[in-house]
Amino acid sequence: MARKKEFDEDQLLDKAVALFWDKGYHATSAQDLVDGLGINRSSLYNTYTDKRTLFTKSLRQYQAKNTNAVLSMLKNIVDAREAISQILHGVIKESEEDTLAKGCFMVNTAVELSSHDKEIGALVTENNQSVEDAFARTIEKGQAHGQFTKAKDARALAHFVFSTISGLRVSARAGADKQTLEDIVQVALLVLNA
Repeated sequence: MARKKEFDEDQLLDKAVALFWDKGYHATSAQDLVDGLGINRSSLYNTYTDKRTLFTKSLRQYQAKNTNAVLSMLKNIVDAREAISQILHGVIKESEEDTLAKGCFMVNTAVELSSHDKEIGALVTENNQSVEDAFARTIEKGQAHGQFTKAKDARALAHFVFSTISGLRVSARAGADKQTLEDIVQVALLVLNA
């Protein structure tokens, strides 16, 4: 008879996200995982086979919680300009609260692994595409209501907003102060203006 797991997998994946987010994939050792997750090595490997599988599941966990929250917010917007502004300012707020300067788990993964690991690269691309698609729909709504410029199509502006968010996260991680980040947001909002 199979032995019952003695841990909550959802909580364990949240802990794994925190570990990988803090140290990155390559710098997180098996011992870091055993210590940080509070399970023994055999339970870790019986459940996830290897570190890479655990990392992939952790990335999906992050996507399910963080990315889906943004997608849900954008799906239910009333004011497109306010929604984009809130997201951009939310990145600044997150960076202020991020005392460890961890940045964004998805951006960090893209930089560390996407070019070397096709499966993880595809997961990051899928995540990014879903966010860009949501931005494009939001920008189309803003254009229809005269909030955003029609000089560029919504998809091009969605690329710009997504890249701005990635840039904000990298700048914050590199030590940019709040005023620098606010300046970036203000310029981004001006570019979107009708």
